[in-house]
Parts: sequence; C-alpha cells; structure tokens
Amino acid sequence: MILCDIGNSFFHFYKDGRIWKIPAKENPEIERGGEKLYFISVNPQAAKKLLNKFPDAINLDKFTFLDTNYEGIGIDRAAACKAIDDGVIVDAGSAITVDVMQNGMHLGGYILPGIKEYKRAYENISPALNKNFNFDISKELLPQNTVDAISYGAIISIVTIIEKSVKNKRIYFTGGDGPYMARFFSNGI
Repeated sequence: MILCDIGNSFFHFYKDGRIWKIPAKENPEIERGGEKLYFISVNPQAAKKLLNKFPDAINLDKFTFLDTNYEGIGIDRAAACKAIDDGVIVDAGSAITVDVMQNGMHLGGYILPGIKEYKRAYENISPALNKNFNFDISKELLPQNTVDAISYGAIISIVTIIEKSVKNKRIYFTGGDGPYMARFFSNGI
C-alpha cells in the first residue's frame, strides 16, 4: 500500500515506513510494484496529475467522516483530526491550520497565512522588509533590528493565537514549518 497526501506545494508519499515528497508542479514518478495507491488532496490540479499517471488510485475523501459542525473542512485537516482523539493539530504549511479535537469530536478550527505568506506580505509593503525570518527570536525580548522585528511580528502573532486555543491540550505539529513552530510550545509534539 502507498499513501499520498497532495498539498498545495508537494505530493507527500508514504510506503513501508519511508516518507518522501515531490513538488506538486512536477508529475509524480513513483514505483508502485502493483501496490494500491490511496490519496487525499487539497490541490485539484495535482490530483489530476496523479490520476493521469495512476488512474486506479483511490481518493479517500469520500470515505473520511469527521464528527464536526464545521462546514467545508478540507480532507487534509479531517484526516489529521481523525488521528487525534484529544488535542490541537497545527499544520504549518502553505497555510497554517489549527484544529481542536476533544473526545473524538472536532470542536472547530481556523486558518492563518503560512510563514512564507507573512514574508511575502512584508515584501509587498516595502523592499526594506524583504528579509529572511529569524526563527531563533525570543518571545520575551522586544526586537532591536528589522529582521527580528518582522520575525517577531509574524511568528509571535501565530504563536499567540495558537496559545489561546490550546488551553491544557497537547499540540501536534505537522507541515513544513511545523518544527519551527513546535519549539515555542512545551506541550508540542
């Protein structure tokens, strides 16, 4: 069996304990060896590429039910929530999604721009703000230079809103920027 999570930026594959990714703008070239391929997707164009290459791939969207009142939750969020009975799931990728689970029920969630989108917003404000973020900033110290100031503005605003949602729950981080965000939370995995 091969699993595929198609996001905005990448095809993420899983097979026999191995995980790898291919940019979503490329055609997915994988060795199946006759194994079934199951997928979820938030990217219709990339899903079409996968199905053109592997027409027998099975879309798990129609088989995934999440106990929630949230209308329009994406399959990526629903699948992540299905794995957690009680906690907060933070998927820090192209967008940052935050979902709260309690006793197997999805209580709700929200969507923030991803870190790269915050960076792009600063670039659009002024060329002087076209800087790479410093992920080693401190929450407790006010910034003393432009790089730290934009980093603090973006990262700490994200951290603060997540903290408001968490209460005493464990936080499960995923996505490309998950490792960066997790370091701000002692109860993060």
